[in-house]
Amino acid sequence: MAIEDEVRRLDKKWANGGGQGWPKWLDWLEITGIRGWTGQRVKFQFPIVALVGENGSGKSTLLQAAACTYQAEESHERTWYPTEFFPDTAWDGIHDAEIAYGYVIGGVHETGDIRKPTERWLGQPERPKRRVRHIDLNRLQPVGARVGYARIAKTNHKEKSATPFDERKIKRFSHVMGKHYDTARMALSDIDESRRIPVITRGRIQYSGYHQGSGEITAMELLQTDLPKYGLVLIDEIESSLHPRVQRRLIRDLAEQCRERELQVILSTHSPYILEELPPQARMYILDSDGVKKTVTGVSPQFAMTKMDDDLHPEADIYVEDDSSRVLVEEILARHGKEIFGRCAIIPFGAASVGIALGQMISNKRFPRPTCVFLDGDNAAAVGCHLLPGGDAPERAVFNGLRPRRFGSVWSHIARDVSIVQDSCTRAMTLSDHHDWCRNAANQLMCSADSLWHALCVEWVSALPAAEANTLVQSIIDILP
Repeated sequence: MAIEDEVRRLDKKWANGGGQGWPKWLDWLEITGIRGWTGQRVKFQFPIVALVGENGSGKSTLLQAAACTYQAEESHERTWYPTEFFPDTAWDGIHDAEIAYGYVIGGVHETGDIRKPTERWLGQPERPKRRVRHIDLNRLQPVGARVGYARIAKTNHKEKSATPFDERKIKRFSHVMGKHYDTARMALSDIDESRRIPVITRGRIQYSGYHQGSGEITAMELLQTDLPKYGLVLIDEIESSLHPRVQRRLIRDLAEQCRERELQVILSTHSPYILEELPPQARMYILDSDGVKKTVTGVSPQFAMTKMDDDLHPEADIYVEDDSSRVLVEEILARHGKEIFGRCAIIPFGAASVGIALGQMISNKRFPRPTCVFLDGDNAAAVGCHLLPGGDAPERAVFNGLRPRRFGSVWSHIARDVSIVQDSCTRAMTLSDHHDWCRNAANQLMCSADSLWHALCVEWVSALPAAEANTLVQSIIDILP
């Protein structure tokens, strides 16, 4: 799925700065001795990073550790302490723990740590200063069910004061929700000056948080948060209570805020819609296998969802880089491995670096299910991985392989004139980025890129030497039970 304009603009500004971070930047974290983390380095490579993984994999721990790496810039602002997130209890004891971190300030890379060798956390006064906003799951509780809020609703009271959304926040709120709001404010009653009540007006009708939808409350409380320039914003389960369109608009809104204010946002999610809005370097999956944690950056939304869902019941997982590779493998199996086609789930994983990490996990026997990883043919050999046939990226292998044959009978599969197919595909190959070839040719042929790619793969596989096809098929048969 194409990256939306606001995220693309953020990506461009980030790239123009060499990807070295904003003036204030949390570069990496290493957590040891806390909730199963054993010193793995987690590096943040984009202004918005989405942490994804199964429940209990360590997403919230990363957000909480990130909150503890800084102290407030001003005395009236909130500073987060590790004892708030990682307390000693009758059942849990934290000792020999450390949160090490690398950060950038004014273009200079520094490191620091806070640690708890025995009973006390050390190193906290040395933390760098930065404005941090930590938005946890407390926002998800209905207003009427929150501690102390029921008393406000049941008692005669009046609004004493309120913090209204300015015109820009109203516009952002309306855009994210896809509805027009006349006003929005966070109000305080005259019987409780600490508990704020969200209040909105739509079409001259006023609703408080006691009568709003949970999605409206969640979005409103997210958007009312002050986003300080150069600040660090941490959001747990950003998608909760929000339907897909709102999730997408919220990420686009955050991308605009990041670009304008040079913010850093780290969030956790289980949503494919959130992941689809972000570029590969912004997607980080936390794998937890037999108590060993590993983070991989660049995962595809399909990979993330498959790892967290049991809906599919194949006997083996076959990982490939992208949908182009998936279609190619499907066609090879359809022609040369019919007996195993239905026994496999073919899953795009994203960047080649993710495939290499998966291959290492296969080598270390970390997967509970039979698993096979295929890198595109233009990659070097890697431990635990196989290479797709063709010796090049799938688009280059297929187009270059079919060009001497004038693209064979592709024309018959898509019902277009043979000469037009030849001309369109040949012209597309003049583009520098091979990922654009199929889409460009399909536009000329007035058909979908998916249908054209499928036709090209069918034709290419028909001439693929049996030995090469059988090598791929056998590598899958070898892992099947």
